[in-house]
Amino acid sequence: MIEVLNVTKGFGGKMILQDVSAVMEGGKTNLIIGTSGSGKTVLMKCMVGLMNVDKGQVKYGGEDFTAMSEREKKAIREKIGMLFQGTALFDSMTVEQNVFFPLDMFTNLTAKEKRMRVESCLDRVNLMEAYKKYPAEISGGMKKRVGIARAIVLNPKYLFCDEPNSGLDPQTSMVIDKLIKEITSEYQITTVINTHDMNSVMEIGDHILYLYNGLKQWEGTNRDIIFSRDEKLNHFIFASEFLQDAKEMRQIEIMQNRQAQEPPLAD
Repeated sequence: MIEVLNVTKGFGGKMILQDVSAVMEGGKTNLIIGTSGSGKTVLMKCMVGLMNVDKGQVKYGGEDFTAMSEREKKAIREKIGMLFQGTALFDSMTVEQNVFFPLDMFTNLTAKEKRMRVESCLDRVNLMEAYKKYPAEISGGMKKRVGIARAIVLNPKYLFCDEPNSGLDPQTSMVIDKLIKEITSEYQITTVINTHDMNSVMEIGDHILYLYNGLKQWEGTNRDIIFSRDEKLNHFIFASEFLQDAKEMRQIEIMQNRQAQEPPLAD
């Protein structure tokens, strides 16, 4: 679990985040959404320690990350996996070598143990057939899967994903969403996703934090969104008439399912 408590961050007198609080739960996909400039990326960078907060706290498992020494922060960072927007794969390394890299850098495992771990992760993301290929030889979706394999190879407790569906077609995006969701649940990882993809929000949004002008405007689940009356949130997610109609149809479907599950009234 990650706790964000009253986090405030600004630059040059301009406030980017203002008193933001949220709890990111383990085993769930926690999504941060909002328009460009809303503070999503800054919040994520504060959470992983790439930026220092001006006020507030970020806690990992109850420990105050913001108050730690660099040595203590390093111990937390070793439990964090990162999936970067552009994947950040090494072009000169094969798929296999890219996934090996964190193990070579941060562990003292034997060569056999490393290989077993790499093969396990590549198999989990269904990439064993491509392990000898270079990034230039594989598709965008496959690169994302390599990035996921590399992000989980150290058995992280926390996984941060920055725009994981950026540049992907809708079908491939759904594959990546499903994979992240499955891995999160399977390994009980606390996963935090910064995204603009509304399909991701509706499909895998176990917990959603909506930022508006640096403030926490709304918080809930993907099902809560369907019934939300927050005007800013609704305008952001259901901006077109088509999506507004889809929302109403989904509301009716959920209500009908609820009624069907209710026990009949006694005569």
